[in-house]
Amino acid sequence: PPQQQDPLYGFFSQVAGQDGQISADELQRCLTQSGMSGSYQPFSMESCRLMINMLDRDMSGTMGFPEFKDLCQALNGWKATFSSFDRDHSGTVEGHELQQAITTMGYNLSPQAMNCIMKRYSNHGRIPFDEFVSCCVRLRALT
Repeated sequence: PPQQQDPLYGFFSQVAGQDGQISADELQRCLTQSGMSGSYQPFSMESCRLMINMLDRDMSGTMGFPEFKDLCQALNGWKATFSSFDRDHSGTVEGHELQQAITTMGYNLSPQAMNCIMKRYSNHGRIPFDEFVSCCVRLRALT
């Protein structure tokens, strides 16, 4: 099958087991092993649950390979956006950079909504990649 030639399939199939599905903890392992989190901290369980929910069309709480590929495509886009605003390569973006990143992705949020996002995702005014992805997942779910 063509999917077996996909380099991501190797990472996916290592953790998926017989049912061809991965749960949040398996997704966390898979993303870490595949290097999807890059040089940033591994994704939290909460972020992994959010990612599964974003693409979980059959509401099973798990993800098959096609959804995993969709997720990886989204993550690559988010990582590129995050990296372009993480100018000091600290693994975090500042509040004003988050606002620019969100605008770059095509979202037009009110100052109040931006303020809420900052309060939810920032840690001392800085947003790590994991939280940035959680924010992107939630924004995508709302649109």
